[in-house]
Amino acid sequence: MANKLKYLLILLLCASVQGLFAQINNTRFPGQNKNDPVYKRDTVKNSRTGGDSQNLDSIRKREENRKDSIVFTSKFIKVTSERLLMDSIQLFPLDTGLVNFENYSPLNQPRNPKISLGYPGVAQRDLLFNPRKTIGFDEGLHALDAYMVNPQDINYFNARAPYTLLSLFSSLGGSKEQLFKVVHTQNVKPNWNVGLLMNFNGSRGYYSTNGILAQNVSDFNFGLFTWYHTVNKRYNLLANVLFNNLKAPETGSILKDTIFNSSLSSFDKTGEPVRLPGSFNNWKSTGIYIKQFYYIGHIDSLNQGKAFSKTVLPTQRVSYTLYFNQRKYNYLQNGLDNYGVFPDYYFSSARSRDSLNVTHLQNDFSYSFYLRGKSLKMVKNELKIDVGLTQDYYKVSQFVADTVINQFGNKEIKPSRVQNESFQNITLKGRLGYKFSDRIVLDADLRQIVQGRNFGDLLYDVKLALAGGKKAGKIVLGGYLQSSSPGLVYTNWISNHYIFNNTFSNQKTTNLSFNYVNDALQLDLKAEYFLITDYLYFAAQPGGIDASPRQYGSIINMLKVSLGKNVEWRKFHFDNYIVYQKTDNAAILRTPEVYTYSSLYYGANLFHVLNSQFGVSARYNSQYLAPSYAVGLGQFYNGPDVKFTSYPIATVFFKATLEKTNLFIQYDYANQGLFSNGFYTVNRYPQMDKMLKFGVAWTFYN
Repeated sequence: MANKLKYLLILLLCASVQGLFAQINNTRFPGQNKNDPVYKRDTVKNSRTGGDSQNLDSIRKREENRKDSIVFTSKFIKVTSERLLMDSIQLFPLDTGLVNFENYSPLNQPRNPKISLGYPGVAQRDLLFNPRKTIGFDEGLHALDAYMVNPQDINYFNARAPYTLLSLFSSLGGSKEQLFKVVHTQNVKPNWNVGLLMNFNGSRGYYSTNGILAQNVSDFNFGLFTWYHTVNKRYNLLANVLFNNLKAPETGSILKDTIFNSSLSSFDKTGEPVRLPGSFNNWKSTGIYIKQFYYIGHIDSLNQGKAFSKTVLPTQRVSYTLYFNQRKYNYLQNGLDNYGVFPDYYFSSARSRDSLNVTHLQNDFSYSFYLRGKSLKMVKNELKIDVGLTQDYYKVSQFVADTVINQFGNKEIKPSRVQNESFQNITLKGRLGYKFSDRIVLDADLRQIVQGRNFGDLLYDVKLALAGGKKAGKIVLGGYLQSSSPGLVYTNWISNHYIFNNTFSNQKTTNLSFNYVNDALQLDLKAEYFLITDYLYFAAQPGGIDASPRQYGSIINMLKVSLGKNVEWRKFHFDNYIVYQKTDNAAILRTPEVYTYSSLYYGANLFHVLNSQFGVSARYNSQYLAPSYAVGLGQFYNGPDVKFTSYPIATVFFKATLEKTNLFIQYDYANQGLFSNGFYTVNRYPQMDKMLKFGVAWTFYN
């Protein structure tokens, strides 16, 4: 009897303890209501038969192993970026969908396709006309920009549970394309998040992969990032440390220019010899970025009391940004140029060690002032004025490998510094924003360099947004005026194979745009007009390979119209994007007149657990004068007037979500051999073959 009373007492004690813990409200995150469905417990009770001892053993085991059955999902993760934090603190749900998941390569983005030397990791540029919208000092080297991670690319998180994303994309049965990505983030405190990212690219390409340096890309990106804000959200700090190390082969392409000729095709493309087997670019970038801003005075806020949905609307803000970066652009050549890839050499015929080193220190100060009405439900008649000053300090050094006589009278090859300078730019910034209502918003952004090497550079950008409701859509009218200095490679460049010393005028661009967006109709229409004066580009003499910078003194006009339209019928989806470009100087602006991308797929829930889509996509561009590529200079240039036939590139794909995992498998360029045996986007550089590819993205929330 005593034992039974003891067991009954233990049972009542356990029940009381359980009730006690059930009443404790979790205060880990401020603003969280106890009724919010954040933590869930398993309330399923299984009845058991047996004696008191068996029941007591079950109770004891359950109490010893008791854990909160928290089901972590993407709802626990909110994401933002520096751009979204400019005017207020905005957090958005994590995107875990399948949209565009199979288009993992930066070269094949449906709305921003690239031309390249053949596969991810090598030199590339935009297929469509997209002028750079920057001012100030520019090295002029952008062939590997698509693989760089910059401070503005970083996303910041508020993670109520540790969040990890592992992504693997690869060609099946080889390493022709191979990318691996890691993102991890977690909250140290409710108002302090830290994280890291790592990207690896080990793609070897489709030709001459038997060589050590022939086509082996080796890219590595690493970053640490953090976002801290005080509990009242007055003070915010964004910081990141980034390291990029990109190695891209510069082989001059394969020797066989008839690789896609059926009678002269290759038996084994991986063994095809190249013109320069020991030549590659190695770009390195290391930087630290710290941005701080503080809200002064009264803070208006929306959604009070809702956990992690509080939106802060500031009345004043001061901010300071510190950015320090070191960049190294190295080109290495080992061995003689036996096939005439280079126009000439100035220091060594068999060895190049060209290096450009740039140290950049930036200090940015800004002050923002907001005036708005008292109503917070619908912000209208809001005026925002930003004023700021940016100081950019640069130290630029360039080296080549030259033959010198040492102290013993012997010849040896050593780095020789051929230029070295330091300078700074002072930029004044102003921004005016006026919100007439929640449907009419005017925004003007003005930047001009008032002192320094690039004095006179300017960018004036204006946008007017007119919203007409969910069904009517939104119209955005825009325009900008830009005057930008030539890049360093255009005016003052010394390397083993290219030496330039030029004086060019600023390139000037005037742009007008009309954009209509209707989410209800899944419609996006944009029309842009560009007027370009003193256009800068690279070109060679007729029939030559001596690429050199040029400036076209007359006016160039460009009209660009793009249309995106998605159609849904039951479980069928048809996504489309088409671009039409028309210029009065197609010989200089070498870009296709028409580009299209379409994806037709069917969505289904297989086996009640696999949210899947399977279908076919196709991309196409009309014929255009293909650019050439200058090895050792890192520039696409206007060379021979070569036009390649153009046919659609089709891909059959299947993608799905299984619990917390996204996956796809696709047969890329499935129609190879139907219309043609292959295709080019750059003169002499054959593109990908048909290939089976797969990708997996694992998500962990604990």
